[in-house]
Amino acid sequence: MPLALILAGGGILGMSGLPGLAFSWRSLWGQRIATLLALLGGGVGILGSARVLLSGKAQSLLYSWSLPGASWEISVDDLGAFFLVPVFLMGGLGAVYGSSYWSQKKHPGNARRLRFFWGTVMAGMVVLILARNSILFLLGWEFMALSGFFMVGTEDRVPEVRRASWIYFISTHVATLTLFALFVLMRQVTGSFRLRPIGPAEADLGTLYWIFFLSLFAFGLKAGLMPLHVWLPDAHANAPSHVSALLSGIMLKMGIYGLVRIYGYLPAPPVSWGASLLFLGSAGGILGIAFALGQRDLKRLLAYSSVENIGIITMGLGLAMVGRSVGRPDWVLLGMAGCLLHVWNHSLFKPLLFLGAGSVVHALKTREIDRMGGLARSMPRTYGLFLVGAVAIAGLPPLNGFVSELLIYGGLFRALPAEGTSVWVAVALAAPALALIGALAVACFVKVTGAVFLGAPRLETAHTPRECSWLMTLPMVILAACCVAVGLGAPWFAPLLNRVVECWAPQEHLHLSSLESLVPLGPLTLIGASLAGTVAVAVVLAELWLRPSRAPQTGTWDCGYARPSPRMQYTSSSFADPLMSLLRGVLRPLRRIPDVKGLFPERSRFQSFVEDVVLYRFIVPVAEFLKVLAIRVRILQRGQTRNYVLYVFATVVLLLCWTLPVGRLLVRFFAR
Repeated sequence: MPLALILAGGGILGMSGLPGLAFSWRSLWGQRIATLLALLGGGVGILGSARVLLSGKAQSLLYSWSLPGASWEISVDDLGAFFLVPVFLMGGLGAVYGSSYWSQKKHPGNARRLRFFWGTVMAGMVVLILARNSILFLLGWEFMALSGFFMVGTEDRVPEVRRASWIYFISTHVATLTLFALFVLMRQVTGSFRLRPIGPAEADLGTLYWIFFLSLFAFGLKAGLMPLHVWLPDAHANAPSHVSALLSGIMLKMGIYGLVRIYGYLPAPPVSWGASLLFLGSAGGILGIAFALGQRDLKRLLAYSSVENIGIITMGLGLAMVGRSVGRPDWVLLGMAGCLLHVWNHSLFKPLLFLGAGSVVHALKTREIDRMGGLARSMPRTYGLFLVGAVAIAGLPPLNGFVSELLIYGGLFRALPAEGTSVWVAVALAAPALALIGALAVACFVKVTGAVFLGAPRLETAHTPRECSWLMTLPMVILAACCVAVGLGAPWFAPLLNRVVECWAPQEHLHLSSLESLVPLGPLTLIGASLAGTVAVAVVLAELWLRPSRAPQTGTWDCGYARPSPRMQYTSSSFADPLMSLLRGVLRPLRRIPDVKGLFPERSRFQSFVEDVVLYRFIVPVAEFLKVLAIRVRILQRGQTRNYVLYVFATVVLLLCWTLPVGRLLVRFFAR
């Protein structure tokens, strides 16, 4: 039974960290047992999810629960199984990587705790994907949220880490409170806490708008949709690298899953819903990759790149919503197929990049890009695998990122001659926005790859950086192979995507068309495979022909620089500066220019950096104002009961004075 396999896999993953708590911190057996259990749980869960996807049959279980309004109602369909596959895949691979990267021997104080919460966060995500009851969904959501908080704060003795974990904690619980309001509103409409489609006659348009906006805020905050991304850069940068890979590659998709699932339950969406998602996705994608270009912290750059990819996913969802509104099944199919396939793709290449960044940080003990360089010689495996992830995330053929973006492009081009001002404007803005996102992504990852791996080392170290262990390399190899497989095997994934999209919108009669009839995946895959083969042959021939023994050894014209130093290289900041100048009005880069005076000035340093505009220009000032206001109001809290009784009495009197006249006016108005 596939559902039993999925439950067993989630249970094994959830309990994988428990045995390690019984062993001493000096013992490595707890780490080994946890890694084996995580691998076992991930494998069993993938097997169950694959059986659901191959059979196309949904399965459900229902058990009564003593909690009022709650029930243990779980179900797995094609859509849920599609989101479960990356959860189980990263659950196993991340545990293997973490056993070497964050080993018990090197981190005796927090390694056991990290492995425990690694399992519980996986179990929470499995529960919320399977849940068909609002209360059970919230239970899985809280398991995921609280476990993520403890994982982000693994190095809680570092002030920067504590700050990042508390920003994450506040953000995720604002989303949780919004979910409470959302599910209460849905209960008023459906009459129960059961998650099910809403009939056209069950709710008026105003109620549906509230459901739309509440779900967009709650799940958009979890997904890191711009401008609700404020928790994401600090959390990803300060967590252990395999935790960053989990947060970016998997946990953000739980927000996307919530949006896709809830919007699939809503009837007859207005055009403005899809147009809003297209606009938010376009703006988030452009601003996300623009902020990534301005970063000098390697992991923070990858975090902002996740904001960009969430924007691309939201664009696909918005196109599908517009297609439902105007009755165009081909828009629905292309938009949702691109959205879902990019969910898978981002769950592959973003963990690959974060794990590669973790290997670099593990070797150099710094995240500063301007202090790296020349790592391709000393870390060739990491360089090659990181390069695969960079090509994939830039949307270049023949890897997987190209295929999902191609589907969204196809849907946008089909929608361009659409009738209706709002639809045409939304699509006309989204198509060039997606092209701009792709161009900026290429520039961003050329900068990263060149500054980190090419050139000469910028940081003088006592020892040469060494390649990471095979326990850290093997998960990256598997993720890179999956990126290549999805990119070259796109025609074989088309029937699967057809079924998953039809599961989301069964009323659209999507069986009348198919992805193969809308996008030429077969010829494009053949061209991509030929391109990959040509590049591979060229690299092999160049390696054989241009060996150091055959290359001539002679001096070159040095332009007067006989002794060049690593400081003469382009830095990541100088590489991105022309593009940053074009976006200066939005990014607001900060520069600290030294004041150089006199004939013999003291040593000084020029600094430039890009901070998060939403967090530091809007949210932090508002929080500081509320803090000052709370300190001033604190004088009212004197600890005397008679004062509190007086406050309650005064509040009741004010409410009565306000409600009675207003109530009379309303009665007279409606009586007319």
